[in-house]
Amino acid sequence: METEQQHIMEVSIPIQVKSYEIDVMGIVSNINYIKYFEDIRTEFLERYFPYDQMVKGGVSPILMHTEIDYKRSLTIYDKPIGKAWVTKMERMRWEFHFEISTNGQINATGLQRGAFYDMNQNRPVPVPKRLADSYEAEAHGNV
Repeated sequence: METEQQHIMEVSIPIQVKSYEIDVMGIVSNINYIKYFEDIRTEFLERYFPYDQMVKGGVSPILMHTEIDYKRSLTIYDKPIGKAWVTKMERMRWEFHFEISTNGQINATGLQRGAFYDMNQNRPVPVPKRLADSYEAEAHGNV
């Protein structure tokens, strides 16, 4: 189940650059992009499967891989927008694509892969049905 044409299950959030995220030159330190990705994924979960509901069911997402391509520096004065969408939703794994941009110019792109984990049985489990069904519905235009 992979698609590159559509932005399936896309979420978007404004990113507030904080003074403690910048270096002496006024540029956002690269490590902060991982935090931005986490903020975007949190918005995704809030929209599609709130974390408190997952935890009640004994399931949690786990992150297995992150990569980032830095394109253009972010500064304290920028007002970036962070976006993410699902590029793969397999039985046991998921993949997100990320984009952080300011005024239409891309600052960074990224990719994360992960899975879901049963906190009671201490083992990976299939992607929750609720997420898999949402992915299939949007992939096939049934939203």
